[in-house]
Amino acid sequence: MDIVERDVTAAVEAAGRASPLQLELARQIVERMRDEGWAPGMRVSEQALARALGVSRSPIRGALDLLVARGVLEAGSGRGFVLLRRPEGDEIARLIPRSEGEAVYAAIMTDRANGRLPQEVSEAELIPRYGAPRGVVRKVLMRFAAEGLVQRQRGHGWRFVDSLETDEAVNESYQFRMVVECAALRQPGFRVDRDRVQQLRRAHEDILARAPGGIGTDEWFRVNTAFHEMLASSSGNRFFLQAVRQQNALRRMQEYADFVQLPDGRVEQSCREHLAILDALEAGEVEWAAALLHRHLALAAGTYAGEAAQENRPRAELSA
Repeated sequence: MDIVERDVTAAVEAAGRASPLQLELARQIVERMRDEGWAPGMRVSEQALARALGVSRSPIRGALDLLVARGVLEAGSGRGFVLLRRPEGDEIARLIPRSEGEAVYAAIMTDRANGRLPQEVSEAELIPRYGAPRGVVRKVLMRFAAEGLVQRQRGHGWRFVDSLETDEAVNESYQFRMVVECAALRQPGFRVDRDRVQQLRRAHEDILARAPGGIGTDEWFRVNTAFHEMLASSSGNRFFLQAVRQQNALRRMQEYADFVQLPDGRVEQSCREHLAILDALEAGEVEWAAALLHRHLALAAGTYAGEAAQENRPRAELSA
């Protein structure tokens, strides 16, 4: 057995001892490493991760300890952790198997996006459908609620929020985003976090290096979402970020169904347009960045409209 095989075997054995929450958080942390292009030697902040993932520091510490055991991180000389290496591709699934909750989450997302689940559901209906305990199903629904994708009904049951299910809704979304996202860049308090820009640049370059066949819906949605939310959060105005997050929530469900229908090269084109905007921001040319952003959204809206009109294939251009 070689070193890699021993590492994977040890990781799988450790997975059996990890709690579902630790596994889920460890996987989310590794996905952030990949999506944001974390480099070996980077310090990993327990507090920052707890804040970003919306949990207390205790479960984050458990997840980080798990990654230390798997050779991804090492404990720093003082407090904190240091990244040793960044798992890629299939290695992520081998080192950190999906928890039952993650599998149920993905299955519900896919079924709802493809119209196989009604807008209103109950825990009692979902438990036998996905073969999961009530506690797992409830946690998954609460995660959907935290992401703005479902609302709890007053009596019982859950209701998925309205998504971009018509051509008119998609067009209205793009028009709204062109106004709001470009205005965010023009706010007097707009400030760019250069470290964050570099992380996003690495994530986009990594996708370009692996496209078209080496990326999945989850990864592209996370990177795309992170890019647009970074622009909104840089405005210094919480309400711009709130508006952009709401739009991302509306788009997310349908992107699961539409990713495979995207025109050839659309993800690569979006990445290059994003990188041009990052270039402008790093050069201090904020007005030019806003113009590029408007063009980026307008091109996506126009391409979507053309695809829908020519092929009668709605919602296949939500990649901006």
